[in-house]
Amino acid sequence: MLIACTPGPNVLYVTTRSIRFGLGSAFVGMTGCLAALVLMLTGSVAGLSALLLALPDAFNVLKIAGAAYLVYLGIQLWREPVEPDATPQPSGTSNTALLRDGFLVGISNPKLLIFAAAFFPQFFDPARAWGPQFALMVATFVGVELFFYSIYALSGRKLADRLMHGVWRRRLNRASGIVFMGFGAALLRFKS
Repeated sequence: MLIACTPGPNVLYVTTRSIRFGLGSAFVGMTGCLAALVLMLTGSVAGLSALLLALPDAFNVLKIAGAAYLVYLGIQLWREPVEPDATPQPSGTSNTALLRDGFLVGISNPKLLIFAAAFFPQFFDPARAWGPQFALMVATFVGVELFFYSIYALSGRKLADRLMHGVWRRRLNRASGIVFMGFGAALLRFKS
């Protein structure tokens, strides 16, 4: 639960979508983040983590691509024009774009593969079938993530009226942009 409630790129993405476009859009983006999470956890159990640890160059390529995408999102947020008294238009982003971007934010963090490789095996009983254990672990992890994403989305929605107008919107965009760029820089510093 501690891992799930700690803010990271996925939480920031879900929260900013909630603030800018509403809860429905946040849940679409959340679906993309969770799909990436399931794919990464499945890949971890299937041996992708071991492969990435054995081939540091492959890990580095994924790490650089992920960091570049997070920095790109940060720059986009930083540069987004804000009209002083304009009311945001929720229809500015399609569900497909929200889902895609949520997935890309989630998948851009190869550290999750390493985490899953180190964390999941501690809870598996080798005398029992792996499939049901894996399904239970992933379902539990996704459920906890969904719970905390929802809390952040609801909290963001409560702040939306204040943060989406004029100078506050610019400040939110700049702060979010800096955080995304910071996550990208931190990802580059991560050693496999």
